[in-house]
Amino acid sequence: MVVIGEHRHTQVQIDLQAIKHNISEEMTRKDPLTELWAVVKANGYGHGIIQVAQAAKQAGATGFCVAILDEALALRQAGLTEPILVLGIVEPEYAALIAEKAISVAVGSQAWLTQAATVLAANQVNAPLHVHLALDTGMGRIGFQTPADLAAAVQTLRQPQSPFDFEGIFTHFSTADQADDTYFIQQLTNWKTLIAAVDELPRYVHVSNSATSLWHQACNGNMIRFGVALYGLNPSGTALSAPYRLQPALSLTAELSFVKHLAAGKSISYGATYTAKQAEWIGTVPIGYADGYERRLQGFHVLVDGRVCEIVGRVCMDQMMVRLPHEVPVGTPVTLVGTDGDQTISLQDIADYCGTIHYEIACGLATRLPRVYTDAE
Repeated sequence: MVVIGEHRHTQVQIDLQAIKHNISEEMTRKDPLTELWAVVKANGYGHGIIQVAQAAKQAGATGFCVAILDEALALRQAGLTEPILVLGIVEPEYAALIAEKAISVAVGSQAWLTQAATVLAANQVNAPLHVHLALDTGMGRIGFQTPADLAAAVQTLRQPQSPFDFEGIFTHFSTADQADDTYFIQQLTNWKTLIAAVDELPRYVHVSNSATSLWHQACNGNMIRFGVALYGLNPSGTALSAPYRLQPALSLTAELSFVKHLAAGKSISYGATYTAKQAEWIGTVPIGYADGYERRLQGFHVLVDGRVCEIVGRVCMDQMMVRLPHEVPVGTPVTLVGTDGDQTISLQDIADYCGTIHYEIACGLATRLPRVYTDAE
């Protein structure tokens, strides 16, 4: 992948030791017989799919979860041989490629199995296609909804000379990160009803994303899909406290590219939405909404020399302006996510200001921002 942005002093730093710390905490807490698969979809939640996967493997992850087939292929191309589960529906036309690369896929309908079997036969594929049956217990996204449909799919998978390997069965809880567990219990009940239709369970039985494992550990099954907590982010935001310290892995920094003295009455940026009431020092930061730093962050703040500095005027596509406490040199570091002195800005802080979740902020950081990795003990 071509990195566009190497010659600009704006970058994302990823602390791989933080990744390993978070996995280590979960490894210590889980049942020894329960596997941990690292969820590295969406370019490792913006952290870098290959680097995160390699660090997770070093920390004890025995498999990986992704969202689309191309992410799984990227892991294989990088030399990772561990099991990989694609959590989203992959078109059955790619069944031969999936089987050849020993990738596992989520399946939620009998029709998918029928089409995939045809593709496998036409391509004379000898390797089995690894299948994890998805159960829709209340997420409303993908999966079997009735015991009868599920039982029919299991029968298909277990027919003599079947081209499939019935490797796993799973569901996804939609409210595991909430204090009110009413809907969670409904989903759990639905899960138990559905899997009762399977006379012999497959190798992997899994329901736990990060939130489920953190706050409903008894439901873990024999595999955890360790996602956002892997990156040191609390799945519930601020609603629930994690049972151990999650260490954020990502920071975002830049440098002041321009500093000027602004006279009272002068305005800044598109729409002239900010006008100085008095003479001020203004710094320009080389980052904007094209980098995933949201336009709606006008009025939020960054850190310069450990001081909180407000973002003034609208965030532009590639640059934005901040009000400085005094004149500082061009090239002075700017912290957008991370710690400077005794001040910290978290992804959660940015998400709260934008009225969204930290997942979206992390995943939205553009590839134009180079990722710089540290792995110091």
